[in-house]
Amino acid sequence: MTDALVSTEWLAARLSDPSIVIVDASYFVPGGIAPALQQYAEGHLPGARFFDINDVADPAGKKDHTFPTAAIFAAKVGALGISNAHHIVAYDHMGGACAAARVWWMFRHFGHHKVSVLDGGLKKWKSENRSLSTDTPSITPVHFDTVATQSIVRSRADMQANIVAKTWQTVDARGVGRFQGTEPEPRPGLRSGHIPGARNVPFAALFDGAAQTFKDKTAIAQAFAAAGVDLTKPITTSCGSGVTACTVALGAYLTGKTDVNIYDGSWLEWGADHTLPLETGPAT
Repeated sequence: MTDALVSTEWLAARLSDPSIVIVDASYFVPGGIAPALQQYAEGHLPGARFFDINDVADPAGKKDHTFPTAAIFAAKVGALGISNAHHIVAYDHMGGACAAARVWWMFRHFGHHKVSVLDGGLKKWKSENRSLSTDTPSITPVHFDTVATQSIVRSRADMQANIVAKTWQTVDARGVGRFQGTEPEPRPGLRSGHIPGARNVPFAALFDGAAQTFKDKTAIAQAFAAAGVDLTKPITTSCGSGVTACTVALGAYLTGKTDVNIYDGSWLEWGADHTLPLETGPAT
């Protein structure tokens, strides 16, 4: 079974392995793709291809990086030269939080489990004085097949119905201030607060120190427990726009939980709709 996380040491020893495809999945909030592309041009892991989460998305969606259909995903990753034979290693500038974990979750959602996140990402790689490249790799498009899975991308209607039904636990990956409504959202026009009944596990609580590597599974499980989340029961994660929700999903996976779903619209959708209820303050 492919490990969800790989170390910088592991990857450095395999840079010439043709079965591994490295993708730079960096995304900035605020800023989006533009500063990520600038960062990529200034220096990326040798051979890395840039994975634009706003491009590998449904263009008909109402937000950036709307979750793609299977056909769109297959076409886009095939155009990146990624086949079903490849082991994908995704990294970003935040240890996996923005947006390598999103790439990890998407590949698994579409049935490809040979995918890992580089623990510590670009920051750790640089801190170890490992090699970087400014070359754009030559890419030959290939065929990629998706496979139907049981993972689910929740809709706004699903989340609204669950306030009463309580079929799953909603886990919000945003920081405490944004969750409680005491800090403004970084995106204009959004209300402050959280979905009624949600629990708060800030994605940063899953990382260990300045290296931005994931904590061990015991500490991650403790972070969920401290937030009142029962890892034996269903979970749907949410965040600002569906990116760090995948980081929390990855954290849950590292504890052994494989059945986490995400709310792709997240607060970008919920916070903009004044007809939807919200709560402020700590989780009730």
